[in-house]
Amino acid sequence: MSGPEMSSDALLASLMAQAEGRTADLVTLRALVEESSQAGARRALGALGLDDERARRDMDDLRELLSAWREAKRSVWKAVVGWFVRLFLALVLVGMAVRFRLTEMVSG
Repeated sequence: MSGPEMSSDALLASLMAQAEGRTADLVTLRALVEESSQAGARRALGALGLDDERARRDMDDLRELLSAWREAKRSVWKAVVGWFVRLFLALVLVGMAVRFRLTEMVSG
């Protein structure tokens, strides 16, 4: 009854009819839960527009884009920290030059 030619919705309807009006056995309940969860997942993917052949490629592209974005953020933070460290060290050097009166030697 559950051959490959039977659609998912038909299989779900068949399982529900089997379980209706009597105590369903564990196998029927498991099959009912599995089929209904798969039908729900297909509907959710369809609502998101991810139910066609391009969906896998689209998801791969989105993952790649997200990865590139994260790498760009990481690079920006490294650059910002690097510039602050350089600025701090430059200020320390200027402070040391003023403290040891090296500015008088430079200006003449």
